[in-house]
Amino acid sequence: MPSTGTEVRVLEYNSTVEIVFQGTNLVGGTTHPMHLHGHSFYVVGWGFGNFDENRDPLRYNLVDPPHQNTIYVPRNGWATIRFEASNPGVWFMHCHTERHLSWGMETAFIVKNGKHLEAQMLPPPSDMPPC
Repeated sequence: MPSTGTEVRVLEYNSTVEIVFQGTNLVGGTTHPMHLHGHSFYVVGWGFGNFDENRDPLRYNLVDPPHQNTIYVPRNGWATIRFEASNPGVWFMHCHTERHLSWGMETAFIVKNGKHLEAQMLPPPSDMPPC
């Protein structure tokens, strides 16, 4: 279900996540190097101007999209990524421009454990001190 905002999102294990970054600015503007920890993603589309949810997905590259963990959202443009939430844990996504990070261009994903042991986070070591 589409939504906006920067609050933490809880993701089911192995769910497919699609994110559209919109980089349109009122004045000036710059590119935004968006980085996701814990996962790599496919860049399925990008363009200039405002993203059109009816037109732009028809042009997505679903055959051989680039696979990476950072995308430059173009100045006054947009980029769409997809990834499979297959790494349980808490993962940070943010703009790599320090000032933009301080402005709130960040979010976190909590990927739930899968059903099988190999798809679950390990418990903390027994000798790990508590917080």
